[in-house]
Amino acid sequence: MALLIILITCLMVILATSQPCQTPDDFVAVTSPGHIMIGGLFAIHEKMLSSEDHPKRPQIQKCVGFEVSAFLQTLAMIHSIEMINNSTLLSGVKLGYEIYDTCTEVTAAMAATLRFLSKFNCSRETVEFQCDYSSYMPRVKAVIGAGYSEITMAVSRMLNLQLIPQVSYESTAEILSDKIRFPSFLRTVPSDFYQTKAMAHLIQKSGWNWIGIITTDDDYGRLALNTFAIQAAANNVCIAFKEVLPAFLSDNTIEVRINQTLEKIIAEAQLLDVLKNITFTDGGTSFHFDAHGDLNIGYDVVLWKEINGHMTITKMAEYDLQNDVFIITNQETKNEFRTLKQTLSKCSKECSPGEMKKTTRSQHICCYECVSCPENHYSNQTDMDHCILCNNETHWAPVRSATCLEKEVEYLNWNDSLALLLVALSLLGIIFVLAIGIIFTRNLNTPVVKSSGGLLVCYVILLCHFLNFASTGFFIGEPQDFTCKTRQMLFGVTFTLCVSCILMKSLKILLAFSFDPNLQNFLKCLYKPIPIIFTCTGIQVVICTLWLIFAAPTVEENVSLPRVIILECEEGSILAFGTMLGYIAILAFICFIFAFKGRKLPENYNEAKFITFGMLIYFIAWITFIPVYATTFGKYLPAVEIIVILISNYGILCCTFFPKCYVILCKQETNTKSAFLELIYSYSSHSAGNLAMSHTSLDSTNSNITMTHPSPSGNTAAWQKSKDLQAQPVAQICRENVTKISKTFPRKRISSI
Repeated sequence: MALLIILITCLMVILATSQPCQTPDDFVAVTSPGHIMIGGLFAIHEKMLSSEDHPKRPQIQKCVGFEVSAFLQTLAMIHSIEMINNSTLLSGVKLGYEIYDTCTEVTAAMAATLRFLSKFNCSRETVEFQCDYSSYMPRVKAVIGAGYSEITMAVSRMLNLQLIPQVSYESTAEILSDKIRFPSFLRTVPSDFYQTKAMAHLIQKSGWNWIGIITTDDDYGRLALNTFAIQAAANNVCIAFKEVLPAFLSDNTIEVRINQTLEKIIAEAQLLDVLKNITFTDGGTSFHFDAHGDLNIGYDVVLWKEINGHMTITKMAEYDLQNDVFIITNQETKNEFRTLKQTLSKCSKECSPGEMKKTTRSQHICCYECVSCPENHYSNQTDMDHCILCNNETHWAPVRSATCLEKEVEYLNWNDSLALLLVALSLLGIIFVLAIGIIFTRNLNTPVVKSSGGLLVCYVILLCHFLNFASTGFFIGEPQDFTCKTRQMLFGVTFTLCVSCILMKSLKILLAFSFDPNLQNFLKCLYKPIPIIFTCTGIQVVICTLWLIFAAPTVEENVSLPRVIILECEEGSILAFGTMLGYIAILAFICFIFAFKGRKLPENYNEAKFITFGMLIYFIAWITFIPVYATTFGKYLPAVEIIVILISNYGILCCTFFPKCYVILCKQETNTKSAFLELIYSYSSHSAGNLAMSHTSLDSTNSNITMTHPSPSGNTAAWQKSKDLQAQPVAQICRENVTKISKTFPRKRISSI
């Protein structure tokens, strides 16, 4: 059975190859013999006559629907070949042609292509099967056509077998530029890639983004639709709808341009390579095929316009596909373009700079809402998909901003009202220091000045206050490395020196008026003014030096705020900063303890209680400073420390010197030697009497205890006698001590003060 099928198949092949093809009379449109034959494929008829029943035989149907435009293209090809034959261009060589009507049908075009591929000068129109067609001589050397891309692709695949050059005058499908699939195909029209690109460009230039597409249901239409969709998306153009019409529709109202035909015919040898590299001119314009086989020709942009019921077609511009620009020839077409731009075709209003698109639930990206850019974001173009973030370190942007604004650099400036107030307070403090220095200098030999430790100690303390007030100036103005390092070191060292001197004054007062022998001996051993002052101040100098060496304060740009850059001093080491302040606090606390113990000494000359108040003000100020400094942010952070320095400085200055200045200026009668001795004598007598009473009370208590506890021997008389002998010397000693203290205390206290 299998053998029989093979024999029948071979017989059919032999019969088919032994009989020539019998074609209908209208299959071959026109032919003319020649040495070199050129094939032509034109859709002279609109379509093939369809059969009501399924075809019973594999034959070509008749064609209907005469197309004048395609017929004119056929005549143009014949005319061009005849002009070449009648010229001396190809001497001794005659060009022939064989033109077929494709009837706008792939089947008819394939039948014609088979005839093109038949062997040249063969009595039988047959296509031989060979493994290598290098020496094969086909019936035609080149083919002109076809017009429709779908037909051209089918024909080109067959012509590729023998690399017969095919030049199309209308096929614009982008896929035909693929030289791997269609190596022998060339065309005199641009690819649809440029056509769709020009269309998308024109739509964008007109300000449209909401359009519809109508295309034909064939390879040309589908490929063009896909390409245009990509180009439209790249230009932010949305396709509202797509309408696909049946292919090969005829519209007699459209005038179709007759494409230019070949100007020159190339010789027979190496025809395909020569065609790819040929260059020809027309009207001063040079044309050539590129690497994809596409001709470097653009498009005419035409406007369809209905006037009085008639459709008119007006050329508006030319599209240069090489430079991707539209060339407008006259002013009238420019006006048409302006009118075209006034036609709105958008789904949504465009978003202005400072806004961004927010896509709605619609499936189209061209339907959106415009929302403002948030703070620190901007958009500088229309219809931006997202806002751009500003560089937060150097720039900022308000809501709905079209650009980033440069951040302003801020610091506690000398022109600031708060800075001026603080400077005024510092200058007022310096004036107080100078005034106190003058007052003390003019009253150098008065008891008040002498009881303050002498002019040298007062000058040292006043100098420290002066430098503390002056150090506030380093906290104001543009921070520099020098000012950042100087301000904390100057305050730390001078304030430590000031507290050390006040500490020695408190210790001296306590030593002068102390009647406790044990405490007095301890204070005498401790009281070494100069070594203690140098030691206390030297420790602070060491702390500040180590701070400068290992973690010195530097200028830093604080960019954490949204709109400004704060230029500030970064302390370098919070530990070192805290150690400096903590050390001052320890000295102030010791000074507070000593001053508190001497708060009840003679009033007019006693500064212990005022020192106590000054230290309390210092503690309150700096304890408040810690949370305020930790929570304050911005350019006014240095002002916080200035305020604390002024409060503590004013507190100590006022409590230390203002009461003495009041006595010197307003109570001069008490600022005399006699008044001073009288006050001291009164205080000493009162203190000695209290001391004697304390001893008497102690002796009485001991006596009572003895009487309530009889001796174990029971000898009451002996015990009473012993008690009387003990009580007599104690009373005598108390009287002698009181007399001695009353006589000698003023001289000793004056000399010690």
